[in-house]
Amino acid sequence: MPKPPSPRSAYGFGWPGNRRIAIVALALAVLLVIAAGAAFLTGRGEQHPDHPTPTSSSSPPAPASDRPAKTGSVPKPPRTAEPVAYAKAAAKMLWSYDTRNTSRSQQLDGMQAWMTGEAKYADWTSVSGQVPDPVLWSRMADQDQHATGTAAEGHFPSTFKQALADDPSAITQAYVYVVTVNGKQKIAWKKHGGGAEDRAITLAVQCRPHHDCSLAAIAPRVAP
Repeated sequence: MPKPPSPRSAYGFGWPGNRRIAIVALALAVLLVIAAGAAFLTGRGEQHPDHPTPTSSSSPPAPASDRPAKTGSVPKPPRTAEPVAYAKAAAKMLWSYDTRNTSRSQQLDGMQAWMTGEAKYADWTSVSGQVPDPVLWSRMADQDQHATGTAAEGHFPSTFKQALADDPSAITQAYVYVVTVNGKQKIAWKKHGGGAEDRAITLAVQCRPHHDCSLAAIAPRVAP
């Protein structure tokens, strides 16, 4: 019997740096000013050549309850306007899955329900890229592989805080906040196999006034 995928390879974490998505750079440039954005995501200029330019939209994000989705074991997004709280919930969701009762398409549908409805700031590729390809998901399902994530701490990276201090009005265009979350992922499979690893992730979270937060993107590297 083949050995189940390792916790790191099993769920797309540590994906290659060349999968850098242009929309994250755009959002951060709007929020953090060009210099701060460059400091936060060094090397963002290497855009993925196959990634299309997203369509602009100025409409506010649709409430999560208005986005029907077959979520399987993926939880619904929380109703909160607090960026760090939402980012911690999103990280926990991204670090959790259950191939025993959730198909790959259900996993993706459930994750998409967390996304902002503003196409200009939504980088679905960076989020969906966390899910293994169909072949690997099938192998994981054969082993009843499942994982549970916990988010111990979340904070605004120092470059983001400095950029806001330098220009507090910059946030008012997109209302996208950069949050780094630290936590742990516990993974298990058949015959009592399993393990645990520390996790860290940097997310772009949109929290417009009078709207619940939503997920905009996942950065390709963790910002301290």
